[in-house]
Amino acid sequence: MKNFKTTSNRRQWLALTAAACAAFSFGAQAQSTWPTKPVTLVVPFPAGGGTDTFARPFSAQFSKQSGKTLVIDNRGGAGGNLGAGVAAKAAPDGYTFFMGAVHHSIAPAMYPKLDYDLERDFVPLAMVASVPHVLVVNPKNVPGDFKAFMQMVRNNPGKFNYGSAGGGTSHHLAGELFKLQSKTFITHIPYRGAGPALQDLIAGNVDMMFDGLGSSAQHIKGGRIKALMVSGNKRNPSFPDVPCAAELGMPDYNVTTWYGLWAPKGTPADVQARIIEEVRKAAVSDDIKTSWANSGAEFPNVTGTQFGSFVTGEIKKWAAVVKASGAKLD
Repeated sequence: MKNFKTTSNRRQWLALTAAACAAFSFGAQAQSTWPTKPVTLVVPFPAGGGTDTFARPFSAQFSKQSGKTLVIDNRGGAGGNLGAGVAAKAAPDGYTFFMGAVHHSIAPAMYPKLDYDLERDFVPLAMVASVPHVLVVNPKNVPGDFKAFMQMVRNNPGKFNYGSAGGGTSHHLAGELFKLQSKTFITHIPYRGAGPALQDLIAGNVDMMFDGLGSSAQHIKGGRIKALMVSGNKRNPSFPDVPCAAELGMPDYNVTTWYGLWAPKGTPADVQARIIEEVRKAAVSDDIKTSWANSGAEFPNVTGTQFGSFVTGEIKKWAAVVKASGAKLD
């Protein structure tokens, strides 16, 4: 009986070992061959916005590294939630990914019903960019000097407006936080993405935006809009002449726009590992470093569960800001 048990255990061990080896071999093979066809990256905002600003250079670099095209699928609407819902329902086969942003950590506090759950329906992969918010104005509509701007806004409550990428986005909440801390009232005008809002700002149809520096950078450099302030307690190296919030008497105005990469839940673990590897390779490429520097952005080394924990913290933080400001969807 003792020999039978020993033999049985040995056979069981051998069977388990063979299964493990087969699984490892399959995983290694899948990782080495993926991708075998073009990959789709769902961007939940129209072309020209902040998310798109980082998605397109990343797409080009990924395509160069992997040898397969990373196709951008812009799905704007509902403050970025329409595209998020589409990505959440995509087949978890390793050929659809989602590039979301800080907006998606705000959405649970702003929208009573969402058809996706950022933490439940996705696997966090990596943060790909982080940029400070910037107050940009059309100097034809309002003064291009912060002190004069504040005096005009305070003397004319409700007369001036600010555009955003949509209700519940970071542009919206950054504006509400500014109003809360500066004790001013500015009318919110929501758009279907930062791109259309920026175009109306440039055209003079809205007066200002609280935008992520990434999407405003080229327009600031081109002189089409004027930057009055970057959030936080330090100036941005790419725009050293623009004062920070702390310098201008708003030390607690610290809003950062970040962009991240997720996969639909159920995406194979080996593919997740491969995409994270591709992100890390992209981060040190000359093209990406130049592109990010031109946008005043950083490429944080925050991946996997660390990125997931960061997102959880952001969801809690923005829920507190929504409650304090009383922000509502327009």
